[in-house]
Amino acid sequence: MSTALSPIESQFATEEEAQAHDRWFRAKVEEALADPRPLVPHDAVLADIRGVIAAAEAKRR
Repeated sequence: MSTALSPIESQFATEEEAQAHDRWFRAKVEEALADPRPLVPHDAVLADIRGVIAAAEAKRR
């Protein structure tokens, strides 16, 4: 039987949904931790994002 959750306390409708999301999230974290690719420095990520934002703003004009 499914246990209903309050929308004030949880973004999920049932305990089963919350547990399924938790399992999925933990699997994604483990996958990321096991990724052998080199880490990208924070400054490099921000520079890329700023470029994407600047390009989008220029396109809107």
